Amino acid sequence: MQAMINYVARGHERMRYFANDSSRDTVVIAPEPMPIAESRTSGTSLDCEGFALMPHRSAVADFADAAAVAAVHPEEIAALVQQVTGADAVSVTGAGVLRFAERSALSGALDNSRPARFAHVDVSDSTAAIFSARSLPEGRHQPRRTAHYNVWRAISPAPQDVPLALCDARSVATADLLPADAIFDRDGVDEWSFEGLVVAHSPTHRWHWFGDLDRDEVIMFKTNDSDPERAHSVPHVAFDDPDCPADAPPRASIEMRAIAYWF
Repeated sequence: MQAMINYVARGHERMRYFANDSSRDTVVIAPEPMPIAESRTSGTSLDCEGFALMPHRSAVADFADAAAVAAVHPEEIAALVQQVTGADAVSVTGAGVLRFAERSALSGALDNSRPARFAHVDVSDSTAAIFSARSLPEGRHQPRRTAHYNVWRAISPAPQDVPLALCDARSVATADLLPADAIFDRDGVDEWSFEGLVVAHSPTHRWHWFGDLDRDEVIMFKTNDSDPERAHSVPHVAFDDPDCPADAPPRASIEMRAIAYWF
């Protein structure tokens, strides 16, 4: 399949993007049509491409219930990440982030609830180091390796009109990743920020996606790894599936962030 990937343009001042008031974004979009491989059956891995699809059944009945998610889901995600990676410890950071495609009335109605419409990596190396130190389990010494993961789950029925595209980490050059400021705002007030990365186009990029997701499977992808011998980080972006029926329900998803530690 070929679809439009919203890259950012090179040669501009450092860009800023906001969790809620996107009208203040200074991101300069530079769309490019790119081939995207449906990778459900081809097999990918966390340490090669940087992402993988895997089964995961949650005890949460309603992911829109924030209290229910907070009660059990962080422990579920920590157990999953530890099982899959073999890490010595896992810290789940923050609450679940719900996102809704623009056709949904909930898109933008909740905090940080719009799909990410430009290619990006959640954290830069410097931000990853800060977050790793901040979430280091109590009593633990300096880790020999840390890795940051995003665990992404579709909670709307298949097919998803706005799926997630993921770029093979091995196909991305350092020069394609541009530092930018991610700003968390609420009710017109900028509350905090950190350095993320936005992604400029390269014809070498290899994009993937997984179609017809259900709530009992997740995409786990890496946003940073301190081990230079493994996939480092995965650019990702929401895109419009050109083959999705017009009457499909708008995509809803939840994502959880976790940091794995090896000592």
